[in-house]
Amino acid sequence: MRLRHISLLAAAIPTVFCDSFNSLQHSGPASPYFDAPSQDGIPSDTPTGCNVDQAAYIVRHGARYPEPGSFTGWQNLFVKFQNNSYTAKGPLAFIPSWVPPVDDIPHEPLFLSATGALEALTLGVDLRKRYQFTKGGENITVWSAAQQRVLDTATFFTRGYLSQGNYLTAPSSNRGTIISLADSVNFTFADSLTPSTGCPLYSTGDTGSASATVFRATYQDKIAARLNKFLDGLTLTASDIGVMQDLCGFQAEVDGDTRFCDVFEDSEWLDYEYAHDLNYYYGSGPGNPFSATVGFPWVKAISDLFVLGPGQTTPGGNITPPALIMGFTHDNNLPPVISALGLWNTSRVPGVYPLSHTTPNPLHQFRASYLVAFRGYVALERLACSATRDTEETVHVAGAPPANVSTSKYIRVRVDRAPVAIPGCTSGPGSTCPLAQFTTYIDETRAAAAGDFVQRCGLQNVANATGEATFLTVAPPDIQEILVGLN
Repeated sequence: MRLRHISLLAAAIPTVFCDSFNSLQHSGPASPYFDAPSQDGIPSDTPTGCNVDQAAYIVRHGARYPEPGSFTGWQNLFVKFQNNSYTAKGPLAFIPSWVPPVDDIPHEPLFLSATGALEALTLGVDLRKRYQFTKGGENITVWSAAQQRVLDTATFFTRGYLSQGNYLTAPSSNRGTIISLADSVNFTFADSLTPSTGCPLYSTGDTGSASATVFRATYQDKIAARLNKFLDGLTLTASDIGVMQDLCGFQAEVDGDTRFCDVFEDSEWLDYEYAHDLNYYYGSGPGNPFSATVGFPWVKAISDLFVLGPGQTTPGGNITPPALIMGFTHDNNLPPVISALGLWNTSRVPGVYPLSHTTPNPLHQFRASYLVAFRGYVALERLACSATRDTEETVHVAGAPPANVSTSKYIRVRVDRAPVAIPGCTSGPGSTCPLAQFTTYIDETRAAAAGDFVQRCGLQNVANATGEATFLTVAPPDIQEILVGLN
């Protein structure tokens, strides 16, 4: 990437750059949102003759300031740059004047940035136009984990979604309700947007951090040696390299400065990205044997709602989900959904999965940058497709209602907008999966792979332990609701 600065808008809306390689699209969880490319060759448009009548999204919060631990690394790097006398040249000539992009230290670490707010607002506008589910003046309910940056993402999304028409003087119209669910606690079990915390054995299967650390040791020292040739009187270490690469995505989304992006070569970005691939694959993705277990309850709940159809609720429910079902959470809660759906863990080419700890295979589809970028998401869409979807001519009779056209229902998965094929189920238009076949796939194949949440997580003797995600249709007894308005 050769651009020195990017605007907040460019960070939230995909942009075509002059260079073919964009480091911000290989920065793993530090990547500002971008539409992931299709890895299965499926067009992203809804197939002709089909319309989406129901959709469900599970979304990572938008771009944020660093975690406090990461910010300590930024501060240490700044001190190193300031407390030494040296000469820096070439791609490092800027470091003597570099300042960490955090000017409100007591508040900003952990919180949503302006880019994150825009990412969420943009998603709301996009989905309102894409699906046209909500008429002017109608309200919407969304669900969110309770940490502030997640709630703020849900709030900005809702504002963007409802901003069509505004209804500023109608306090009962065009309003959103956010149902806030307890964040990262162990007493909600599977009935949560952060279910891994409710599975005691989940952490025992997490080897992602260790795998990433081992892989980083294969390239960070080499990068340091290359960059130290541009320094006289200062020596960069492997840990410095990790911080500097993190700063590419973070500083780009915080203040638009991409100079750290320009420091590294394309191959070095691919190594950096693969370390994150390993971290998520073996940490919260298919490489963790408990990943599908904790991701399955949400997938099963959505599958059941898709069988019922929009505007319906499950027996015993006291909430009717809208046609657009939105859940906002954290990055580590998206890979379990991929695992539960059986995606990105098989290949027609032997040796791709499980991911190699030492040698990246370019054919692997599980990529952190395409899944857990800021405001990344996994979405399921229910499509209604007419039997005459290929017709090029329609006859209308004046005064007569539209002719009844039989429709069939299909399911599509999107990851950061890119359609992803469901294994063994692509016979529908646009490689979609027929609803009945999808239901069988979830209820039989994926249920068997996930196992019983209570049993697999070792909760058999725990009172009130549940393996079901009912929060979409049954209001928790201690529910917290937040009203979002536009005036």
